[in-house]
Amino acid sequence: MRARAGASDAIRALMDLAPPMATVGRNGVETKVPTAGVAAGELVVIKPGDKIPVDGEIVEGASQVDESMLTGESMPVKKGVGSTVVGASINKSGSFRYKATKVGADTALAQIVKLVQEAQNSKAPGQLLADHASQWLVLAAIVIGLLTFSVWYWVMGQTLLFALTLTITVFVIACPDALGLATPMAIMVGTGLGAMNGILFKNAAALENATKLPVVGVDKTGTLTEGKPTLTDFHVQQGFQHEQVLRIVASVEAKSEHPIAVAIVQAAEQQNISLLPITAFDSVTGLGIKAEVTGQTIHIGADRYMKQLELDVTPFENEAARLGQEGKTPLYVAIDQKLAAIIAVADPIKDTTYTAIAGLHQLGLKVAMITGDNRHTAQAIAAKLHIDQVIAEVLPDGKVDALRQLQQQYGRVAFVGDGINDAPALAQADVGLAIGTGTDVAIEAADVVLMSGSLQGVPNAIALSKATIKNIRQNLFWAFFYNIALIPIAAGVLYPAFGILLSPIFAAGAMALSSVFVLGNALRLKYFQVPAIKA
Repeated sequence: MRARAGASDAIRALMDLAPPMATVGRNGVETKVPTAGVAAGELVVIKPGDKIPVDGEIVEGASQVDESMLTGESMPVKKGVGSTVVGASINKSGSFRYKATKVGADTALAQIVKLVQEAQNSKAPGQLLADHASQWLVLAAIVIGLLTFSVWYWVMGQTLLFALTLTITVFVIACPDALGLATPMAIMVGTGLGAMNGILFKNAAALENATKLPVVGVDKTGTLTEGKPTLTDFHVQQGFQHEQVLRIVASVEAKSEHPIAVAIVQAAEQQNISLLPITAFDSVTGLGIKAEVTGQTIHIGADRYMKQLELDVTPFENEAARLGQEGKTPLYVAIDQKLAAIIAVADPIKDTTYTAIAGLHQLGLKVAMITGDNRHTAQAIAAKLHIDQVIAEVLPDGKVDALRQLQQQYGRVAFVGDGINDAPALAQADVGLAIGTGTDVAIEAADVVLMSGSLQGVPNAIALSKATIKNIRQNLFWAFFYNIALIPIAAGVLYPAFGILLSPIFAAGAMALSSVFVLGNALRLKYFQVPAIKA
């Protein structure tokens, strides 16, 4: 029991992260109340050095917040009005007030604790084998015990006391305690350690399956990149005015929440370009946008959308190739069925992505990028990151088919995503890993949640899985070896030749020692360190 309690230190540590008291504004007065007493909608006051008690949204002030205890990321995060804060994170410099949005069991910390507990209580596929082995071991012990008694008492003519002593020794030695503890203890420690490092395994099966992956599929936008593109290029055809086309495009994109749309609108705002009213708007899934602006029909989208509209994109062919080679995403603008402009946005690659890809390669895994982006752009980004395989120009509903192709090619496949359109692919994958900064739908569909927005969590999760499963195998080997080696000795096979017998007291001690060994080996996982990435 003490060892099991030791394996749950991670859960207790997580629960202790939340401060016991919170400062709230009630009736115009700042009042100290227990964190459990904070109600949704209340204003919480945070000063420098304070722990944030519950989840919420900042309504006044700004600061830097350390979220490392939940995400594993060491750098503080800038927070201002409108920013969300998470309970148990630590305020660093400034002071602010925020409105509590999630309290009690609804907080992110409480959900993490719940996920860890569920994972620790779940059974890995390998545990089923251990359970069956334990059942057969008990049956074998009964049979061997009865045979031991029969042989020594009736065949060898030994005394009743002698035969009973050996029989009891066999039963004691064969007790499958170590075998039963081998898998769950390692899982408890492994999932708890993962939670402390921002890696949440929803079940033990995900922990085991993560060790059997030859390839990892990754989404591009928001996973490999920041998900915050900026407008970099804007070229118009002869006969069109730059400012007027930008005004039309920004007016249309203002109706969309896509990151690319946001980048275009921001570019127009920076140039103080006013927007026009939109009389019609329609999003064409996987292709682009159709809208009506001041009586003109506007189409914005990829080259395949223009080709569907039977528009010739060859005037921008060289420009599109150049933009793609630079890792930029080209989009075309058509006004009243005439090609008007080509624009490009660039989404910076996350700094941690390079080391994450290198880490996956170091673990012996291939990386495949699955994206709806232009093929030239996808290839350019893949070359920068040394990605092994590219599946580009995939429609939102085509990611599942792309994963099935990879599964046919490699067998087991993991997929990393963050958006709503990634949810089906996350569910299709043998192991789905969701970036914790992504959508709730994606997180719900995934098997593993990476609390940080960094892809580095993927090789870390796989390395931890490998270490945990290796630990389980060590435990199972010891448990089987112990029983296989000592049961025959307990039955007295060495007595005729060497006069060696095991007493029930020694057998009990050996049984206890076997369990202690298994538990001690499982607890070694607490000191697991992620392998250093070789440059």
